[in-house]
Amino acid sequence: MYLNNGQYLLGLHSSTKDFGVAVLDLKKESRIIETSIVKFDRKLSNNLFDYIEKLLPNKYWSQIARLAVSTGPGSFTGTRITLAMARILAQQINCQIDGISSFSLMAPRLSKKLNKEDISKPFWIIQSIKRQGYIAGKYQVMKNKESSSIVTSELKEPFLLKQSEEVYPALSADEDLSLDIHELMNRCLIGFQNENVSPWQKVLPIYPTAPVN
Repeated sequence: MYLNNGQYLLGLHSSTKDFGVAVLDLKKESRIIETSIVKFDRKLSNNLFDYIEKLLPNKYWSQIARLAVSTGPGSFTGTRITLAMARILAQQINCQIDGISSFSLMAPRLSKKLNKEDISKPFWIIQSIKRQGYIAGKYQVMKNKESSSIVTSELKEPFLLKQSEEVYPALSADEDLSLDIHELMNRCLIGFQNENVSPWQKVLPIYPTAPVN
């Protein structure tokens, strides 16, 4: 268990072509998640602080209760920069940080595309990589019997699938940052409410393929 009297939850997602920031004020009963999405560019490292400050000025960063960050797979540069920023923040203000793969975040909405007989079974999310095959992750979406909420389990985090391997049932990865960043924040809120311990040292990027051949 840990104690944290912070007021805000902060989420960062840069595993897609865009960069997303989300903030939730725990002291507001409405629990509305504020988000900001900007086009990803090579100046992300220079503008990262500014993007976050638009939603949460740095004078409030010491009041962050918990962080959440997408760990990939995705842009090598974007994931590396954003994850480094999130880890440093968590270390400096001594708060917990949830690292969640981008495939895991999209799993609940993609699972709606499954056939009825496959809904309760494990399934795969795959993404084609030029000249290298596929990146694949294995998931299962279930309903929590007590709260009726949807729970997503990542059975295998994204990895490079051998070209000779086949997985079934498989759904193609489909980016929707506006929805996935809300899922990121909902997971962060659950972690906060359950007082889950998740130190910054254990949050690492997922790089199924090397940045250079």
